[in-house]
Parts: sequence; structure tokens; C-alpha cells
Amino acid sequence: MSNGQTEKGLQTLAKLHSHGNTQDAWVVAEFESIQDAVTYEKEHEAKSYAELFTNKSSFRRLFIAVALQASVQMTGVSVIQYYSVEIFAQIGISGDDTLKYQAISSLIALLAQFLCLMFIDKFGRRWPLILGNIGNALCFIVATVLLAKFPPNAEDPSKSNKGAGWGFIVVGCWLYNFTFSSTCGPLSWIIPAEIFDTRTRSKGVSIATMVSFAFNTMIGQTTSVAIDAIGWRWYIVFIVCNFTNALFFWAILPETAGRPLEEMNYLFTNAPLFVPGTAAGSRKGFATGELEARVEEVERKGSITIHQEETQRI
Repeated sequence: MSNGQTEKGLQTLAKLHSHGNTQDAWVVAEFESIQDAVTYEKEHEAKSYAELFTNKSSFRRLFIAVALQASVQMTGVSVIQYYSVEIFAQIGISGDDTLKYQAISSLIALLAQFLCLMFIDKFGRRWPLILGNIGNALCFIVATVLLAKFPPNAEDPSKSNKGAGWGFIVVGCWLYNFTFSSTCGPLSWIIPAEIFDTRTRSKGVSIATMVSFAFNTMIGQTTSVAIDAIGWRWYIVFIVCNFTNALFFWAILPETAGRPLEEMNYLFTNAPLFVPGTAAGSRKGFATGELEARVEEVERKGSITIHQEETQRI
């Protein structure tokens, strides 16, 4: 709609919310609300990155988006993705098999991401992210214990404990990939894209993305050195980070599911900083009540139109 394709925007809203009925009162009210928001935001578009830091509401959203992208890298996903093949080799798994097991891990990740897309609107954003971090931490605990108690023998992989190796593959790679890819991975891109308004989204998401790649580079560059120096103890960092991620987002991330984009300004301006109990929005009601008023107005106009048509027939 911001590109002038208003008719397509209306049809898309209708497909999402009313089985294609473009006359649905809620769809019409939402359409009008978005049009008003797009018009306003084009007239007041952010001219520079400075506004993200000077506007309280924008800065709060930027802080959450940046923290989220940094936290995702500190879940340890890059360690598992970059170095699992080396660990497979150390526990006696041959080159061809390492690629096969890594391929299975990638397929599990795709399945998990699909499930996330299917169910994320039902379960919201907050709790999948919180529980996903807790799940990641539990997987890392198991993997760390296995590596500590049954360290792989790099010099003679045939002497490595096969059971521990398979435990690492199943829990430390496959199960971890499922918990991460069904929650934290997709949500790290979904949440930043939906919390910013139209005028600040491109700039806000660009900063969050920069932070993501900065932390990704840091983990990629330090992991091999850390594993050589302290071995399995390096994984404790990610256990701690996953638990602190869960606590952090439980405390500061408001629920954004079920809220239209134009409602985000109100949410991040008026919601308290400590938000452990926020619930998802719903089609029946939002924080400001503006959308409900629009729906009622559309329904009232519709009733008047029907009444006038019936009067003319009589």
C-alpha cells in the first residue's frame, strides 16, 4: 500500500482476515487505518538515523531489535553450524557421514521453520522466544556434559565414545537445531520487521542486521581459538546466554502478535518498560480502541446503506 498498490493491499487484507470478502467491516476499517498511517508516515518520514536515537518510542524498538539480533548469535547457533562437522570427525564419524548428518540437521531446521510460520500467530512472539532460549540452553547442557565426560579423541577418533558421540549429534545438533529454528531463528527477523513503523523500519532493521552479522563474525572468529584453549568450557558461555536471553525477553519484550503495524506506535510509547504479563492483541480489541471505533463506523454506514436501498425498493 505504501507503493500505491492500494487495491492489492485491500485484497490481501481480505484474503488474510475474511476469506476474500473486501466488504467485511473489520477489513475495511483496517484498510482505512493503514492508509491513514501510510499517509502520515510518508509525510513525516525519518530523514536520518538520528531519529532512532532521539525519539523515545523509536529508540525502545531499536533497543529490542538490536538486543534480539545479538542474543540470537549468543544462543550458540553459529558454533553448532560452523564446528559440528569438526566434532563429528573427532568422534570417529567419516567425512561422507558428517555431510549426511549435517544435511539431516538442515532438513530438521527447514521443518522447524515451517512449523514456526504455521503456528507463530497462534502462540505469539514472547513465549516461543522465551521457551526457545530455554530449550537451546537445555540442549547445550546435554552437549556440554557429553563433551566434558567423554571428550572426543582427535588423535585417534576410533577410541572416542560412540554413544556420547551420537548423543551429541541427536541432542546437541538435531534437537538444538529444531528448538532454535522453530523459535529464535525466525523470530529474530519477524519481530524487528513488525515493531518498527513504516518511516523507521528500513533504518531500524538495517542497524539490527548489522549487529547480527557483527556478533556472528565475533563468534566465528573466537570459537576455534576458545575450543583449542578451554575445550568444552566454551559451551558454558552459551548455556548462560540462553538462560539470560529468556529472562531478558520475559522482562522487556511486549507481545506484538495480533497487533496491526499502525498500533505499534501506541504500544511502544505507552506500554511499561517491564512487561512480564503482556498478552497478544486480537481481532476483537487493541490497546487504543481506534480500530474498534472504525469497525463500528463501517458497520453503521453499511446498515444505513442497506436501509436506504430497502427504502428505495419500497
